[in-house]
Amino acid sequence: MTQSIAPPAAVRPAVPPSRPRRVLRAVAVVSCAPYLGLKLAWIAGSHIGIPAGSSLLDHRLTMAVVNGLTVLLDSAAIVLALVLTRPWGLRVPAWLLVFPVWVATGLLAPIMAGFPAQLVVRAFGAGNAGTPGRDAFLHEWVFAVVYAGFVLQGLALGGLFALYARDRWGYLWRGSVGELPAGDVGPAHRALAVAAAALAVLPLTVHLVWACGGTAGLSAGRAAERTGVFHAVEALFALFLLAAVTGGLLLAFRCGRALPARVPSALAWVGSGAVACWGGWLLVTSLVGVEDIADRPTPLMNLVYAGQMLVGFLVAAIGAYDFAERSAKAARRAA
Repeated sequence: MTQSIAPPAAVRPAVPPSRPRRVLRAVAVVSCAPYLGLKLAWIAGSHIGIPAGSSLLDHRLTMAVVNGLTVLLDSAAIVLALVLTRPWGLRVPAWLLVFPVWVATGLLAPIMAGFPAQLVVRAFGAGNAGTPGRDAFLHEWVFAVVYAGFVLQGLALGGLFALYARDRWGYLWRGSVGELPAGDVGPAHRALAVAAAALAVLPLTVHLVWACGGTAGLSAGRAAERTGVFHAVEALFALFLLAAVTGGLLLAFRCGRALPARVPSALAWVGSGAVACWGGWLLVTSLVGVEDIADRPTPLMNLVYAGQMLVGFLVAAIGAYDFAERSAKAARRAA
């Protein structure tokens, strides 16, 4: 029997955010401080955390521009924390809020999973934290401070968005997958899911090869700098690809009928964001001029980054269409 889905009968009155939300908002804002502080210091000309001889000091203007862009990105996290905790935030158009939160999820989720994994790898002596290449780039403490801030930021924003989504759209994810209206999916959704699964084969295979110690397709410089941390990160990329494809297939084909309806949505949301945003970031940075020929990404590396980016966008499209159709159907029933 299909579960009746309808939006809340009335909009909640404007009330101050609860104490847990205020705490999460404070954590989100404060956790941005280390990253923003370092970036602003570097823009101002400080070399704090940057060892002498670092490649970051070779291109002063480029470094200032890139740091300025990343300051804007991280500052957006503070704006999101306000939107997710203020009463007027419930009136923000869905498309204007969902996309930046999806990007934030995609950028932060691999860091939240990868940083603890790196600590575990290094605890067992496989991280090789003292590699000359890394020390010449930034001091080790910078990575620890910044990544710890990102983990706290991701946890706080994730908690705030989960509470916000429950209040605003929770009625759309009640019940199990089998109770979702079958009419919300069609041939277009299934075609996108199959295309995403097919495109994921190459990047998934290559990431698994790299995670298991293979060097096929890696640039000479990247292959020489491999550590246990590198293998852990590649394994995580493979897991996020699997999550994205699984979520897309579950949504498009209504598989796993006994699963809670929020499970495939969460898999598609986190998985697609992670592979799309990091695939795009790695692709863009690989296309920026790299002076050392040994560090230039190979065609296979670029193909992998582009492939996983496309997979992420295709799965995100499935989730967006599914969400929009369910919302429209709920609104029609309530009218």
